Amino acid sequence: MKKKERVSQQSIAHDLGVSQALVSMVLNGMRQNISAKSYRRIWDHALKIGYRPKGMQLNGSGTLITNVGFILRSGLRLHTQSNFFSHVQHGLHEGLLTRGYHSVFLGSEDDLGVRTVQQKLRHNQVFGLAVLGQVDVKFLKAIKAAQPNLVTISVSYPGICHSVMANEEQALSLLVDHLTGLGHRRFAWIAGDKGLHYNIRRHDGFVEALNQHNLKLADNFTVNVELGDRLSGWEAGEIMLGQISRKSFPTAWICANGLMARGVINCLMQNGWRVPEEISVVAVDATRVCEEEHPKITGAHADPEKIGVTAAELLLRRIDSEDESLMDVLLASSLTVRETSAKAAG
Repeated sequence: MKKKERVSQQSIAHDLGVSQALVSMVLNGMRQNISAKSYRRIWDHALKIGYRPKGMQLNGSGTLITNVGFILRSGLRLHTQSNFFSHVQHGLHEGLLTRGYHSVFLGSEDDLGVRTVQQKLRHNQVFGLAVLGQVDVKFLKAIKAAQPNLVTISVSYPGICHSVMANEEQALSLLVDHLTGLGHRRFAWIAGDKGLHYNIRRHDGFVEALNQHNLKLADNFTVNVELGDRLSGWEAGEIMLGQISRKSFPTAWICANGLMARGVINCLMQNGWRVPEEISVVAVDATRVCEEEHPKITGAHADPEKIGVTAAELLLRRIDSEDESLMDVLLASSLTVRETSAKAAG
């Protein structure tokens, strides 16, 4: 393999019959106004003839290590429809691709086990690892022993590794501010995945947001179920309808994620309730599930693809810096008002 210093941008441009300026932009991670075909062609040729970005590692046979692995928390799979982490995964992939790296799916925590994931880390020769969602601390420490360049997404493990999270307290504050501004005073909380940290964080953020408006969450206006998918949203909606009356029903329902919100909306409409005329339903969410069908769901959260890009940047810090300090990054949330929130009923 040629040494890095013998591979110039000028030689790459000459080989491919393109401008040196284009080569420079591509190798510095710029994608704007550059076709995917040209971007990939330049990177593939550059790596083939021995171009080595700063900090990129070689394996024992002298081949560049350009893979970053990712693991999903227990219970999740790549085919999980409209899942938050599918957006994160896309952002992670794009963030890595701009620097000539690729993402490799290693599996879900409940499919892997410590020994299997350690074997996969060695077999796939990954440069870094992203863990999407909450995993057991022992599992996390074991994989860090095999691959110390590690970032967790949507949950923080202080002192162990980098993390990237949305500002969920801000998201709940934005939703409650929006709904109280529409005249709502009776709120319901619909949540699932009761064993996960995000469930607790979002509930606590919701209660605090209500406190800021001198409002309280009534016990009979709260439903917390085992899972956090669309079917669980429907089931939670049925539970709620079974414990409230039309005389004093909560007019604003906040759901812990968009999938549950979609299930809740379907349940309400099937039972003769009008959304948003009688009940406003919103979600702590910014994924496609909020927009993929009518009514489109009002939601607040950080952009999940930006979360993935940020995780990629943290993993690639090793390339550009000797700094091994750990970072917990909190991304700002924003509110998007859609079709499921309106003025409080009568």
